[in-house]
Amino acid sequence: MHYSPPWHLSNGFLMTIYTALRLSRKWEDFTLETEPIYKEHIFTGAGNIPIFGKYAIPSNPKGTVVATYGITGDLDNQWFLKILGRKAFSLGFAVVLFDWRAHGKTAELSPALTSDGLYEGEDFIRIANGAKQLGCPSQFWLAGYSLGGQLALWGIKAGENIANWGHDLEITADDIAGGAVICPSVDSNRSLTYLMKSELGRFLEKSIARELKKLARKMAKIHPGAIDSSAVERANSIWGFDNELTIAKLGFSSVEEYYDASCPLYFLPHLQKPTLILYAIDDPMFDPSLVADLQKIAQENPSIKLMLTEYGGHVGYVSSKKCQHQYGDRDRWWAWNRFFEWMALDC
Repeated sequence: MHYSPPWHLSNGFLMTIYTALRLSRKWEDFTLETEPIYKEHIFTGAGNIPIFGKYAIPSNPKGTVVATYGITGDLDNQWFLKILGRKAFSLGFAVVLFDWRAHGKTAELSPALTSDGLYEGEDFIRIANGAKQLGCPSQFWLAGYSLGGQLALWGIKAGENIANWGHDLEITADDIAGGAVICPSVDSNRSLTYLMKSELGRFLEKSIARELKKLARKMAKIHPGAIDSSAVERANSIWGFDNELTIAKLGFSSVEEYYDASCPLYFLPHLQKPTLILYAIDDPMFDPSLVADLQKIAQENPSIKLMLTEYGGHVGYVSSKKCQHQYGDRDRWWAWNRFFEWMALDC
């Protein structure tokens, strides 16, 4: 897939840093669509966990997009997710955005920690079920980016098997259209090992770990009986966060075992719903060897559409003026534009 960034962002690390630090403050200057008027709602996820979300329904909606964000953040500061919501609504889709487990207002409602998809996949479907009761129509498209992309992939998997586990739900597998993910995490074991091999990788890992620690401290303060504050202080890395706080509650004996169990690479070959994966070869967050794995899976599974690009960084995909002209895009948000272009073919 041919995508071209501005010349100064043709390095994956620079693209990643630019989008995280600069565009996070200026994104509205480059976004044409206005913010929908959202209504807040507390959905019920797997295991009756309360999940905070918000939704907006346009006139005569033609479907619904359900989406969340990556490893850190919340609905208030995840600007890339806000762009998705604006675009979806302006194109006639109902929109449901949510704070996933241990994030944002969901973290205030429950001490339930992250599970990297093991429960969040069902959360996606239960949120879609709740959204349908609120008036959001089928079909439902699931979306996410970075770790949120991993969660959305688990959601697509769960959506294919509602008959096996969702007897209390009103929606069925037919209500779930498929999903799209941008720069999804697909193998945490390999990618974390890769990150720690370079100075730039360790820089990225440390910046994420600091945000995870803030998140965990906040949860320990809100839920002192459920979150061990001493364990929070010992968690000084992504691996440490999961080692100290996550794996024991999920029943795993090691972080590696947990990451292996939540790895989407194992079930991607078997997905049957239309699934779009946008993935940049120069993504600095992930082990480059994963590119070949994704290519092989996409070649052998016709349900998966892999848009593999030479550039893009991690959840960057800021397009050059030439690229915008080439695709007929009105703005620089190349990845979301391709998402809706692809959806139009499958709707």
